[in-house]
Amino acid sequence: MQIFARTFPYRRPSTNSRLSLIMSHLLAGILLPAALLFAQNNQPFRNSRLSVDERVNDLLKQLTLEEMVSLLGYNSKAVPRLGIPAYNWWNEGLHGVARAGNATIFPQAIGMAASFNDVLLTQVASCISTEARAKYNLAEKSGTHLQYMGLTFWSPNINIFRDPRWGRGQETYGEDPFLTATMGTAFVKGIQGEDPLHLKAAACAKHFAVHSGPESLRHGFNAVIDEKDLRETYLYAFKKLVDAKVESVMCAYNRVNNEPCCTGNTLLHDILHTEWGFKGHVVTDCWALSDIYTTHKTLPNSVAVAAAAIKAGVNLDCSNLLQDDVVNAVNQKLLTTQEVDTALAGILRTEIKLGFFDDNQSSFYKSYGADSIANDYHRSLARTMAQQSMVLLKNNKNILPLDKSKYPAIMIVGPNAASLDALIGNYHGVSNNAVNFVEGITNAAGPETRIEYDMGCDYKDTVHFGGIWAAGNANITVAMIGLTPVYEGEEGDAFLAEGGGDRKSLSLPASHIAYMKALRKGTKTPIIAVINAGSAVDVSAIADYADAIILAWYPGEEGGNALADILFGKVSPSGHLPVTFYNDFSDLPPYEDYGMKGRTYRYFTGKTQYPFGFGLSYSNFSYQWMKKPALVKDSLLFSVKINNTGAYNADEVAQLYIHYPAAVNMPLRELKAFKRVYIESKGSAIVSFAIPVAELQKWDDATHSWKLFPGSYQIVAGSNAEDEKLSAVISLN
Repeated sequence: MQIFARTFPYRRPSTNSRLSLIMSHLLAGILLPAALLFAQNNQPFRNSRLSVDERVNDLLKQLTLEEMVSLLGYNSKAVPRLGIPAYNWWNEGLHGVARAGNATIFPQAIGMAASFNDVLLTQVASCISTEARAKYNLAEKSGTHLQYMGLTFWSPNINIFRDPRWGRGQETYGEDPFLTATMGTAFVKGIQGEDPLHLKAAACAKHFAVHSGPESLRHGFNAVIDEKDLRETYLYAFKKLVDAKVESVMCAYNRVNNEPCCTGNTLLHDILHTEWGFKGHVVTDCWALSDIYTTHKTLPNSVAVAAAAIKAGVNLDCSNLLQDDVVNAVNQKLLTTQEVDTALAGILRTEIKLGFFDDNQSSFYKSYGADSIANDYHRSLARTMAQQSMVLLKNNKNILPLDKSKYPAIMIVGPNAASLDALIGNYHGVSNNAVNFVEGITNAAGPETRIEYDMGCDYKDTVHFGGIWAAGNANITVAMIGLTPVYEGEEGDAFLAEGGGDRKSLSLPASHIAYMKALRKGTKTPIIAVINAGSAVDVSAIADYADAIILAWYPGEEGGNALADILFGKVSPSGHLPVTFYNDFSDLPPYEDYGMKGRTYRYFTGKTQYPFGFGLSYSNFSYQWMKKPALVKDSLLFSVKINNTGAYNADEVAQLYIHYPAAVNMPLRELKAFKRVYIESKGSAIVSFAIPVAELQKWDDATHSWKLFPGSYQIVAGSNAEDEKLSAVISLN
C-alpha cells in the first residue's frame, strides 16, 4: 500500500504536518499486520461452524505444493502467510506423557495389562491426555513448538507379545489378541476423549503390523506369515481399534510377506483403507521409509519410496524423506498433486479435530494448566493401577500379608530396591514424586519398625554380596531383584541387553540368583522376593529361596507405595499374567518364526511355569452358574455367581475361555471375556457376560473370509487359562 507520494519540491514540514506524517507511518505499520491477521482469522478453515471436510478443502486450496509437502514430516514447517505455526507430531504417551518433563508415570503397559481392568485404563489414559493438554497449552503460551509437547501420541503399542525374547514386549498388553484389543480400545477412549467433534488428544495404534522382533533385525526383517495367523492374531486388535476410531495408525519397519509395511499395498491400501474403511491418518515409524531402499532394497531410491508411500496411504513421515522428495516425485510424474492433496488431507483433519485452528474459547481443553499435571488425583490413580498390576506368584504358608507386630525389624535388599529405572520402564516421563521400594515400605511400616537397606549385589558379580548378616539379624527380608529397561527394551535404549534390546534367555541375572541363594543360606527368617521385569522370567531359579514372590513389572512412580500396600495387606494382590511363563526358550519355535503354532497359551502344548492369566490372591473364590450359556439373538449370554470364601476383601478377575470345535489350526483355548469384580470376605457377586457369536468366527483359508465353524463350543470360567471352575457346552451352527 502506498501511503503518500512526494510530487512537489521538498519543504520542511510544520510540526503539525510532521505529527501527521509520523501517525500515518505508525498506522500503516499497525493496520497492515492487523488487516493480515483479520484476514487469516476469517479464513473458512478457521471457522469451527463448518464441517471438518469443508475446512480441510479450504486450506488445501490455499497451500502451494511446496507448502503442502513441508507439512508431511513429523517436524511440520510453519506457513506464516496463513498464520499456521510449526508443529512437531512426535509425542509419546505409553504410560504417561513421556520425555516432556514432569508428568505422572503410570505402570508400564504390560503391568497395566496385568490389571485386566479396562475401565481403570480408560481413566489412566484420560489423565495422560489431560496432562498432555496442559503441557501443550503452556508451551503454546510461551510460543514454543518442541518435540514431545504436542497432542499427537504414538501410543498404544498393540503388537502381540508372541515371544518373551522381544525386549519391547513390555510396551504391549501381552500375548492375547482379545486382551490386547480390549485394553487398547480402553486406552484410545481415554486419550481421545468423548467429545464427538473434538479430540482431546490423538492416539496411534502401532506398529502395523506383524512386528515383534528381533530388534536387531527390524530394519530389514521379513515376517513370513499365513493368512489365518495374520487375521486372527496379528490384525485382530488393529481392527478393533480402527472400529473404535483410533485417529492414527503407525506402519512398522519390517516387511510382511516381502512387502514393506509402509509402502506395501496389502496392509495399508487393501486392508486398512479399503476393507476396514480407516478414516484417520497413517504415520511411518521413524526413518522406516529410508529402510525401504537402504536395507529392504525393494525400491531403488528415496524418490521412488516417497511416491510409493503416498500411493499406499501414508500421510505423515517420521523423518524428512517425504518433505525432501515428494516434490521430486511429482516433477518426475511418479505422483500427482491430487495424491499429495489426499495425503495431506488426512493430517489436516486430525489438526482440525484437535482444535489447532479454532478460537481459544471454543474448547474447554484450552483451560488446562499446571494444576492439571501430576496432581494428587493422578498420583492416586497411578497407585491404584500399580496395586492392581502386581502379580502374586507364590505365598508359602500364607506368609503374606505381613502382620507388622510379628516383624518389628525388616531388611530391604537388592539392586532394584532404590532404583528409579526399576519403577519407570521405557518410554517414560519424569516425576518429582517417584516413591521407590525402600521409601514405600519404610513409610508404610512406620517409625516404630526398624528398617535397614543394603544394595546387596549388582547385576554381574556372583561372589561379593552385602546385607546378608543384617538380613539374618532381621525378622524378615524383602529382596528386590530382576531387570531394568537397560537390559530389555528397544534397540539402542536397552544398551546393556545382549540381544540388541532383546533377551538371550529367560534367566534372571546370575548375580541375583546367587544372591538369593546366599540370603537363604545366611538367614533363617522369611524372605520375600520382588521381581521387576517387562516380560516372562525363569522364576524357578529363585523359587526355593523365597517364601513369597511378587512380580512387580515396572510399576511407575507409585510402585513403592503400591508394593507396601500389598505387603502389609492394605489391598489384596489381584494382578494376572498377560503372558505365559515358559520354562525355557528351547520350548518355543525359533524367534524369527512368526507362525503361532507352539506359541502363547492359545497354541502352546508344553508345561508352563505359570499359565496365562495366573495370579494369586490373599482370598479364595468359588464359582457357580446363575444362568448357563444360551444363544440369544446373536450373542451367548450367561451369568456367574462368584463367592469370596476367604478372610480378605479382594478383587477377583473372572476369565472366560472358549474351546472350539475340532478343525485345522484351531486355538487350544481362547480368552473371549473377562471381568474384574470386588467382593468382600464371605460375600458374593453376580457377573453377567455376553459374547457375540461373531467373536467366535475363525478365518477360513478356503474362502479367505470369516466363518463360524459348526459344532460344540465349550465355555470355561476360571481364574487363568488352565483353571476350570465352571464349564458348559453349547452347539452352534
